[in-house]
Amino acid sequence: MSNKREIIAIVGRPNVGKSTFVNRLVGARKSIVDDAPGVTRDRIYFDVSWCGKDFTVIDTGGIIPNDEDEIMKNIFAQVELALDEADKIIFMVDAKDGINPVDIEIANYLRRSRKPIFLTANKVDTIDKSSGAYEFYQLALGEPYIISALHGSGGVGDLLDKIVEDMEDDLSTNEDEKSIKLAIVGRPNAGKSSIVNALLNENRLIVSDISGTTRDSINSKLKFENDEYTLIDTAGIRKKSKVDYGVEKFAVDRSIRAIRDCDIAILVIDATIGLTDQDKKISQIIVEAGKGIILAVNKWDIVENKDAYSTVKYEKKIESEAPFLNFVPKIFISALTKQRINTIFIEAKKVYEQYKKRISTSLLNKIVNEAYVINPPTSFKGKRLKIYYSTQVCDSPPTFVIFINDKKLVKDSYKRYLENQLREAFGFVGVPFRISFRERGEDKRK
Repeated sequence: MSNKREIIAIVGRPNVGKSTFVNRLVGARKSIVDDAPGVTRDRIYFDVSWCGKDFTVIDTGGIIPNDEDEIMKNIFAQVELALDEADKIIFMVDAKDGINPVDIEIANYLRRSRKPIFLTANKVDTIDKSSGAYEFYQLALGEPYIISALHGSGGVGDLLDKIVEDMEDDLSTNEDEKSIKLAIVGRPNAGKSSIVNALLNENRLIVSDISGTTRDSINSKLKFENDEYTLIDTAGIRKKSKVDYGVEKFAVDRSIRAIRDCDIAILVIDATIGLTDQDKKISQIIVEAGKGIILAVNKWDIVENKDAYSTVKYEKKIESEAPFLNFVPKIFISALTKQRINTIFIEAKKVYEQYKKRISTSLLNKIVNEAYVINPPTSFKGKRLKIYYSTQVCDSPPTFVIFINDKKLVKDSYKRYLENQLREAFGFVGVPFRISFRERGEDKRK
């Protein structure tokens, strides 16, 4: 049985309270597992739980269909991606403002998705004000759920009950948990399917075929050197038609699902073409989802004029073009000849061990404190960042919380410095890890 999380996109025009609602879900329930930025800052993922059911919500920017403003076009493009990926949609409106022509435009647009839509009228703080929300029946999306995201009142619970009622409980078996899930992703024609076929044919140890984590794929289980793997084959991540403001939209539905459900993504690139902009965007999706990543340079057999240093030069070229991939292992293979094809499993096991790595609290604090002493942060307005305590709160990916005096004093440059120190100390090859900062007593205030 699949244990994939359903994805719920929250959509609406600006300032209807989408983010407030998300904050309510995350803060009030204290059920967040991680908060992974999406492809851009306008699309953010949160893993939450309600009544024992786990799902993912996507907080999106406010949209105005057909708005010609470049920023609004970019936000709308992000919402389109969220809708492609989503299983269900929460369409949020502002009950105080009443029905708005933009709401009508959005409703007409959302209906074309043919996905379940939950109309939600927000900002109803008292029962006596709820009657006005029923004008939203005009949108022909059924009875609206009347809520106050700010106060967590009204039909918030009813809405979430309805959203999760057909979701499966987590019925994953211990056997499933032992299987390392590998998503084979990349552009069309990079050789993904050929790699999957080569892996299956090479080993001939298929345990079973199981229903995929997406509607349209079949995942295969196999063993290599006594370790069990689940191969998740995906459709190529294709470019959609370019819009006039130069933003590429991807048909990422199945592939993003596979990425979010896997442990490690094998990003396949064509050795004869090199790392494209599209490959970079796919890698960013993987990193932002917090998944392990391996770069598989396929078709290495047909690269001409190779010498003993060709792989090294190729790696350096990739890292110069995409420095954010410096921590990612690169393997050079041929699906056609099966050259080094099993290095996928060998590297995947190494990355998986890093993905599950736990650092003792004492050792973590030693490294963080030493980094602080070696390079103390600069003061800001007479105040200096103080680090009190560090701990690892989870793995898959490794996630660390550092308790400090004031989050406003944390500069991006110093966060990157600490990240580099942790990677230097602990490796985390092929694994993006996360650091969050909390002020002492922050949890108690919640």
